[in-house]
Amino acid sequence: MKKTLVLSAALMTLVGLSSFAEERTLIDFTTLKADTAVYPQNEDGSSSDEQKPNQNGRTLMDYRKAAGASFTSDQKELMKSSLAITQWEVVLNSSARTVSSLALSQVREAPSKAFDTVMGVRVVFPTGAYNANAKIVPPFSIPAYEPYGELDENGDRKAAESGDGESSGPKWLFEADDPSDKASPAYGLVKNVGTIKKIAVTTMGMNFPHALYVLLSDTDGVERRYFMGYLGFDGWKTLEWNNPEYISEVRTREIRVYPIYPRGEPFAKFEGFQICRDAAHIGDDFIGYFKDVKIIYDKANLETERDIADEDIWGIIGRKESARQALEMSRFGNKQVNRYVEQRKMAVEEDFTPTIDANNSAAAQSNGGQAAN
Repeated sequence: MKKTLVLSAALMTLVGLSSFAEERTLIDFTTLKADTAVYPQNEDGSSSDEQKPNQNGRTLMDYRKAAGASFTSDQKELMKSSLAITQWEVVLNSSARTVSSLALSQVREAPSKAFDTVMGVRVVFPTGAYNANAKIVPPFSIPAYEPYGELDENGDRKAAESGDGESSGPKWLFEADDPSDKASPAYGLVKNVGTIKKIAVTTMGMNFPHALYVLLSDTDGVERRYFMGYLGFDGWKTLEWNNPEYISEVRTREIRVYPIYPRGEPFAKFEGFQICRDAAHIGDDFIGYFKDVKIIYDKANLETERDIADEDIWGIIGRKESARQALEMSRFGNKQVNRYVEQRKMAVEEDFTPTIDANNSAAAQSNGGQAAN
């Protein structure tokens, strides 16, 4: 009888643990305002735009390591990018990609009375009767293994240390400032994610009939698309996706047991939004606003106290994550370096230098008058 009671108590504990789901903010655009200036310097060392921030310091990434030796130190100092709202991109599919739509589709900071600053998106869809879609994506794929660090006075990132000599803050740069607090916004990354139960997006509808999707990727690099609903409403609203295959009853779940070590920690990473316009619906301009994305999920691993610090002995996860981090930085850096080169090649003149200015015009008239005499 006593053995039966013990087994029942253990089963109830397992049911309680399995039915408990975590809620986290995956990304909050109110924290991605531009607050750091990264601009080329003039010959005298000053910057004409130094008073106007264009990057987000919390998510600033340095990709100088990916640049070749042909760049000067001053040029490498500019090779930085972040998740600042104005740095996000609109990627149109082939049927929507025209010269005018590429030029006019963009992302901007939008002052909000309710939320301070949110993401504002403009997409120019074709007016013809054919399907089209647009993705709103970050300027780079959010690194899952970039170590956390704070910016110094030179704009370089280094690990912050607490009073006991250990690093303070989250372990990874794009995690929440306090991963244990569900209200603490992350910057596109949540670790220890198992099965996702729900996804929520806070967005402002403008009575457009277009469909909204959320794009997430996992540890294996698999990107999935989640249908959130249609934007045919007015005002702020929370759209939710509920996992139709989520099993709440633990007795009907397929129990899978994975090795605890050295399996890496599963994560969910934000890859962007997708807006789809049906051929039967109105085209031309689309305007939308986004505040945040939240998820409710099962933990992939139960956080427990272990007798032996496995990682300190073997260091397997550290080597794997270092390799992933190097690969992520290489992909990110190559793209940003190419973009930097293209930007430096662009014409900066807005108009021609006048051949005939006011003085030359007056002199020409004077010479003409003397010739007539």
